[in-house]
Amino acid sequence: MGDDSGLSHDGQYSTATTVGEFRANIAEVKRRIAAAAERAGRDRADIELLPVSKTVPQERIRLAVAAGCAKLGENKVQEAHRKSEEMADLDIDWAVIGHLQSNKAKDVAKFASEFQALDRLKVARALDRRLEAEGRSLDVYVQVNTSSEDSKFGMPPEELLDFLKEVRAFETLKVQGLMTLAVFSSDIDRVRPCFQLLRGLRDQVRETDPDLLGLGRLSMGMSGDFEVAIEEGADCVRVGQAIFGRRALPDSHYWPEAD
Repeated sequence: MGDDSGLSHDGQYSTATTVGEFRANIAEVKRRIAAAAERAGRDRADIELLPVSKTVPQERIRLAVAAGCAKLGENKVQEAHRKSEEMADLDIDWAVIGHLQSNKAKDVAKFASEFQALDRLKVARALDRRLEAEGRSLDVYVQVNTSSEDSKFGMPPEELLDFLKEVRAFETLKVQGLMTLAVFSSDIDRVRPCFQLLRGLRDQVRETDPDLLGLGRLSMGMSGDFEVAIEEGADCVRVGQAIFGRRALPDSHYWPEAD
């Protein structure tokens, strides 16, 4: 796979164990982000890098924070909540980016600054109720299944507009945009259409009712495909292994909540 594709699912990422190694990994990811933005004629400043620290122990997360990571993404709510308490002495914003069961909404309402996987009204209701009790609001992205895979969470594209109209009733939920997981493949011709579909859906909603999507941001792209996502309009890329290093188990073990 050529460098320009940005696709790499072989897991050949070195594990960062010092602040210096984290700084080097982050700098390399940022270099790739900037190069992809330049290819697409986009402003690098418009693209957020969200480091994903799932499965990483707090000792190494503390090194990453010392290297400049101030916001971290986690897939599992219980893991994220535990880490937020363990590292309460640090100034970290936690983004929950994985599937949420409604009975875990109370945890998200307590500590998360962002939730990127909203795809059911039951979860929206639960979050709204818990957030009202906490006296706070929450930035959310609506997750769309753009690969048509049964293994993936996210709503069907055809249901998005009606869902957004219903979510508008929950005042504590501040919709920022859309999120998706592309098909897990090193084949660029299979991956790119997932990102193109999400961008098209965002544009359609904007034409219908721009207020439904807030800033209309697109969260898409992970360690193996974030450059392609940027070329297709990603405003937030969720990068785990390219920063923290290879996980003990392959991403296929974690799918559909990879990276």
